Amino acid sequence: MAVRDISLDHPLPDNLDAERFVLGAIMSSDNAFLQVAGTLTADDFSLEKHRRIFLRMTELHERGEKIDRVTLANELMKQGQLQSVDGLSYLVSLDDGLPQLHNVESYVAIVKEKALLRLIITVSQDTINRCMGCEEDPKQILGAVEDAFIRIGDTQSRSALASPAQIVTEYEGGINAFLDASKRIKGISTGFLKFDEMTGGLREGELFILAARPAMGKTALALNIAQHVACNPKNPKAVAVFSLEMSKESLLTRIICASARVDQQRFRAGYLNQDERRSLQDALYRIVESPLFLDDTAGTNLMDVHSKLRRLQAEQDLGLVIVDYLQLMQGRGRFENRVQEISSLSRGFKLMSKELRVPFLVLSQLSRAPETRTGDHRPMLSDLRESGSIEQDADMVAFIFREEVYRPDKESLKGLAELILAKQRNGPTGRVKLAFLNRYTKFENLASDTGEDDAPFE
Repeated sequence: MAVRDISLDHPLPDNLDAERFVLGAIMSSDNAFLQVAGTLTADDFSLEKHRRIFLRMTELHERGEKIDRVTLANELMKQGQLQSVDGLSYLVSLDDGLPQLHNVESYVAIVKEKALLRLIITVSQDTINRCMGCEEDPKQILGAVEDAFIRIGDTQSRSALASPAQIVTEYEGGINAFLDASKRIKGISTGFLKFDEMTGGLREGELFILAARPAMGKTALALNIAQHVACNPKNPKAVAVFSLEMSKESLLTRIICASARVDQQRFRAGYLNQDERRSLQDALYRIVESPLFLDDTAGTNLMDVHSKLRRLQAEQDLGLVIVDYLQLMQGRGRFENRVQEISSLSRGFKLMSKELRVPFLVLSQLSRAPETRTGDHRPMLSDLRESGSIEQDADMVAFIFREEVYRPDKESLKGLAELILAKQRNGPTGRVKLAFLNRYTKFENLASDTGEDDAPFE
């Protein structure tokens, strides 16, 4: 089968004048190289001779030597490349037409833009060739494409260094808002007062890993937070919940019963009194009116999540994304082991949260290590299952711990839970005590945190 090369129909995007002006500006001023080097690489130039010239400029700069026509020609000559770049005459011509007051940053932006277009075309062309060849599993091809575009997005999202003046100027509200803590942008409230005090809430662009052993209440806590954010009467925000473990109906049942404080077993059995039915109807009405979105698609991957969130964000004020849970996801593409696959997923969620400027709450399993330890069974960062990069990528890592699971005979532990904040990039670590209402699979603040007289234990 003949594979059509789309690049033959149209020339690849480039701007040779911009490339020449970048190189010419560097030769006219050593300072120009410093403006260019942090943004451009040799591969960003479309012509091979321009790539070679830039590489030799880089070598001169790294040795602390001056970059001009003579030193550059000598460096190219030593590498046997002077004739391949059309000789000294071409080096002399690089600044022909270069304005006296040139704008290097604009030239660099043009070169970078064309390089990005060529890179996208290259990945697309490779994808077409592999598809036309019909020799690979389509899922493997799709995974390779997903990884390639995530890497492209990662390299393009690197911002330049910013001065304090730039940071304050660009800050919403200016210097007064920057210095006034009451006016500074705060994160999304989880509804758990002590946790919000320690963290400032869930902030945009941050990855929050919530981990625990099975049956500790990971999904329950995540859904409690989702319900609080989506149903907040003062400032409701859209919440997207991706569940790879439970159906949409089961998730909605949990949310409604927790909100109405109705025993799930009674609800499933149908043994409800009039007050419970009324509470369920009220809870369902509030949730139906809220911007809460549930997805239980089997085999969901990063590309699926990304495309669905982009569509949702175009329509709603997206405030939070929840994924339940990390180890149930499958990465697209080939991985040497499961650790690499989980690392790819956690890194993908971190990049997605930064791009969409939305906090991600991703649930994770723990290894069996807490159960094998004697004495204190509280989880540690080293217990995160299948990948050390989860800890590395996360801005916050918290564990759910309920000692009653390990000591069911001790009545005083019933209904007590701890949210252990084991890592926080921008704040303290510590423990937050919560109440766990097992009948409703619901976490609540302790009475001492809310100022109420009676504890919410039942």
